[in-house]
Amino acid sequence: MKKFLALILAAIMLLTLVPAAMADSPVQVTILLCGCNVTDDAAVLEKLNAYLTEKIGVTVAPTWGTWGNFDQLAQDAVNTGSSEYDILFTSSWNADEYAPYAKKGAFVRLDDPEDDLLAEYGADLKAALPELLFEGAATEGPDGEKGIYAVPGFKDFATMNTWDVNVTLLEKYGYTLDDVKNAGFYGWGDIFAKVKAGEEAERNGEVFYPFIFEGAVVERFVNGTPIVTGDANGLLSYYMNTEDVSTPGAYGNVIFNKFATPEFEKFARQMREYYQAGYIDPAIAIGETATDTWRNAQNAANYLISSEVSLYGYEYTTSEQRGIQVAYVMTTDAPFIDNTSVQGAMMAVSANSEHPVEAFRFLNLLNTDPYVMTLMNYGVEGIHYNLNADGEVEFTEARASFSPWRNGVGNVTLLPPEKGQGADFQQRFADFYAASKKLPLYGFTFDSKPVENEIAAVANVKEAYALSLFTGAVDVDEKLPELLSKLEASGMQKIVDEANAQLKAFLGE
Repeated sequence: MKKFLALILAAIMLLTLVPAAMADSPVQVTILLCGCNVTDDAAVLEKLNAYLTEKIGVTVAPTWGTWGNFDQLAQDAVNTGSSEYDILFTSSWNADEYAPYAKKGAFVRLDDPEDDLLAEYGADLKAALPELLFEGAATEGPDGEKGIYAVPGFKDFATMNTWDVNVTLLEKYGYTLDDVKNAGFYGWGDIFAKVKAGEEAERNGEVFYPFIFEGAVVERFVNGTPIVTGDANGLLSYYMNTEDVSTPGAYGNVIFNKFATPEFEKFARQMREYYQAGYIDPAIAIGETATDTWRNAQNAANYLISSEVSLYGYEYTTSEQRGIQVAYVMTTDAPFIDNTSVQGAMMAVSANSEHPVEAFRFLNLLNTDPYVMTLMNYGVEGIHYNLNADGEVEFTEARASFSPWRNGVGNVTLLPPEKGQGADFQQRFADFYAASKKLPLYGFTFDSKPVENEIAAVANVKEAYALSLFTGAVDVDEKLPELLSKLEASGMQKIVDEANAQLKAFLGE
């Protein structure tokens, strides 16, 4: 018996000398990402998991969700209580929307006073990300207390609403970027007419549409109306001061029915004029074809002016991809910070995860270790990309099979610069967003629960009219009064009143 006990003690002593990652099998962490185009990740996972096993005793098994399937995968996971994913992409705009699902208890609170993962394992993370990102990530949980329920991505955390201009085509017809800026949205008619006529003559009558845009957002660009966080159906408007977004606009801190203002009517009439003149592709006004029409035109450089929620340095990428000179013209004096932008791309630990500590430790490493972030985003050096003499990334053909959505992965400032960006690009990127301005309603999230029945009714009405009014496809004199009447009958004013009461309480007014 003594001999047996001695053997046991000896074995225990040996185990204490072996690193934890060698003594135990690594824990597998599953993760659902969004917006990816990945068909071959074998080389990436081989390198990544060997590194993670050594560093934190973890391996990862990603599901590379696409723009097409992510929402369904995420909804299935959070609504059924599935433990299939330890980590879920979440944001202010997708199906597992951050604020409402945090309130439902779908995600682990990372700064829970009784089990503070951020304090215990996230010191590097707290040091790497700007404090305002954690400030913007604070939202109510199921107990009504505010906390941090996801790791915010250090990306373009301030919103840049911009006009995407094909400068090559613009200059071909004798115009400059200043002409576009000085004329403004309401004065582009003459430019559109000249370029359309010239291009159609060159193309033997093939129709050319100079104004191609994302119908769901273009009104926000023109009127300076950011998304009201929590308004998932796009029913509400808050008017910014576009000359200084950190101060209230002409209306002050007031929320409106988006469709019931003079500004909206003026915008809709101008869109109708552009549409009837043949400057807008009718496919933009059809929900099933709108996004593809917009993106395909951009990618083929088959447009003059488009819309883009852009980011610093994006002109380097799009100019090279499209073979033209692209410029982005901001519609506000500076990028603006609100909950929607800060919560635009986040990673949450699922409340149903069987490995929450390991999942969070992976997120901490992902957002602080350049090797891990580069593998997850750009792939393997020598396979998916090479570094040129300036230390810039030049992608290979293999990139086509491994192309995650960069902003959906995490801290992009850890990535090496891409070709043409310059060695100091990431520092310039960080400095640019550090100069962004907070909106007066920063931190406010509209809680739609008190008016959820009205919102359900109003949302159905809105869907039948909004896109066609945004794109100029219908008669404003006929359809706008019709929409307003139906919205009012469905309880729109109650929603507006509730939103303003909550905003006043938030601002302490």
